[in-house]
Amino acid sequence: MVHTQHSAVSANADYDRNTATKWVGWVLFAGILMLTDGFFNIIQGFVALVRDDFYAVGKNGLVVELDYTAWGWTLLLLGLLLVATGYGVMVGQTWARVTGVILAILNAIVNMLFMPAYPIWAIMVITIDVFVVYALIVHGREAKQ
Repeated sequence: MVHTQHSAVSANADYDRNTATKWVGWVLFAGILMLTDGFFNIIQGFVALVRDDFYAVGKNGLVVELDYTAWGWTLLLLGLLLVATGYGVMVGQTWARVTGVILAILNAIVNMLFMPAYPIWAIMVITIDVFVVYALIVHGREAKQ
């Protein structure tokens, strides 16, 4: 009788570990936000590549004095990485959760440095990055494949 109870408890523990909880939505939300963040970076990077005069300050007004071509390529590359990693997060890949946290933090830092050029956009992207980091760190395990 004791053996039967133990195996039932063990089976329930395995079931609970492998069952998605209500928090899995946060992980999906993080993946969608990463896609959004990536597309925002791609747009921002593309604009920096083709139209320097769009931004509020010249390259001398930025925190780091780089021309907008360098910023454009940086934002474009970071955006593509965020889109790819966001997809990985949505399908439950562990590597994507870890990479997603790193990319979101890096993206927030890059946008802090780029803030004088387009403050509203940078604040919006940084806010998205904070939600991504929260969702992936606190609830990332929920979507484990």
